[in-house]
Amino acid sequence: MREIERGIACLRSQQDVIANFDPSQENAARLLAQLAIWTDIGFGGPPLRDLLQRFEHLDPGLRSKLSIAEYICLRMAEGMAAMVEEAMETAIGHFDFVLSLGEELDDQFLLSIAYFWKGRCLRRRGEYDEALIYTVKGKDLAIGLGHPRMAAVMQVLEGWLFFQQGKWKEAVRISQAAEDVLRDTDDYVTLGNIQSFYGRMARREGRFDKAIEFFESAIHHYGKRDPRHLNLARSLANMALAKRGIALQLQRRIDRDAQRRRKTSAGSDGRGLDLQNKGSRKHDYRGRLTQLRREAIEHLEAARAIYQQRPNHHGAGTVYLNAAYIHLDGGDFQRAEAEAVSAYELGEEKQDYILMGRARILECMIENAKVEEEIGEGADPGGHARRALECSQEAIDLAKHTQHHLLLANAHLWQGLTQCNSFFDNPEAARESYDLARASCGTNQPDNNMWQDLQTLGARILRKGSVHPALKAWSQGAVGEKTFRQISEEFAEIVITRVWEREGRKVSRVAARLSISPKKVRRILARVGRRKPRPR
Repeated sequence: MREIERGIACLRSQQDVIANFDPSQENAARLLAQLAIWTDIGFGGPPLRDLLQRFEHLDPGLRSKLSIAEYICLRMAEGMAAMVEEAMETAIGHFDFVLSLGEELDDQFLLSIAYFWKGRCLRRRGEYDEALIYTVKGKDLAIGLGHPRMAAVMQVLEGWLFFQQGKWKEAVRISQAAEDVLRDTDDYVTLGNIQSFYGRMARREGRFDKAIEFFESAIHHYGKRDPRHLNLARSLANMALAKRGIALQLQRRIDRDAQRRRKTSAGSDGRGLDLQNKGSRKHDYRGRLTQLRREAIEHLEAARAIYQQRPNHHGAGTVYLNAAYIHLDGGDFQRAEAEAVSAYELGEEKQDYILMGRARILECMIENAKVEEEIGEGADPGGHARRALECSQEAIDLAKHTQHHLLLANAHLWQGLTQCNSFFDNPEAARESYDLARASCGTNQPDNNMWQDLQTLGARILRKGSVHPALKAWSQGAVGEKTFRQISEEFAEIVITRVWEREGRKVSRVAARLSISPKKVRRILARVGRRKPRPR
């Protein structure tokens, strides 16, 4: 029923029973399975691992004397204990055992939770398609049992998984339905998770102010349950990224204004420059930029403090990464690199491929920034460039261990940006990476920063003026296994993109120039990553 406060109060009233937990007592394993569920919900009783050890210490042969149903309950508790320790592979092994003997258990309630917990483990490993299968099975069982609120909790994960697959409308529909069911409960953590999810979507779309509102709402909900909740730390880290997004927009505005001032001062008697300076003072973009970066770092420090009290490798690693981005934006390469390395090391401890892949992409970005700034080029002129390429390839390899399509796309993207940097200057290789990045995105909409990077890489390739490799191949009759229709579609992508660039990036001009509909132009430009697609 998701009456969380009543449940926790009930458990607290029986602290002596729990503290003196005796595995030899009747139904001890069943009680342990229930404690595992409530530990996940937020009950702060004795660590599950301590209670599990009593099955070994008090009577080493006790496990073999348990009935099958009791042994399954024990494995459920062991699975949750492994989840708490972020040992997802171990946890999945326990849940697979439970699910394989589901008929013996004859407890659809526990079976539903086993499906849900396995789905969560798979999600953490980046195996989104399979995670969705198990999550839906758990949800359907809960609905069949007549527990709509329990099912709604599982729907929140279902919505997130649809979001990862690029099915935004379905994700929003499912999340809003879950929110409606849980709105009148005191399940503040799940309600906070829904707000956090909305914030992630808004941030992906570049609606940073709205994202911050959602993250603040999430923090408010988590705080009702526990002011030091792990998910609260996660929302602080996400809010820092949203403020970084606004800061990057301001930085681009400052750079554009500076460029206009240089042009104005070069072609006028100075009056234009005076007007530009007055406009800058009026808006004080630099002051706002400094404030946003300071606030972002403060959010990350607050999140870091929570993770120090309640260790969580993935969460702490995300804090390191987000701090590294902000230091990189400010030109502090040394601190950015140290944070990125720390994030990778945390991910490596738990074989967290997503965290490791993100860290390597960030290291690639830092090395490319050093190339552009010509830092440390004396002894080994190509050292930073080669290191950037190594990081991008490693990020690709790590991303392939997951179904995180945008992570793989970003890794290909930064490999392309590395291949066309001032050291390698290899537009043909960069074009191949660009195409792989586009293909990896699939139906997933990149976030604002990734979108900008795709634009940058596409523009650099076009500026090189190289002949597209597909056109070279077709001119010699090399079409591979492609049909004429596939070749025509690819040709349209190449031509429309080039014409769009020549016509000042105006869809209407392209449509008039080629006598095709503006809708088709926009659709093709979105497909090749030159215009933002609308969420489905």
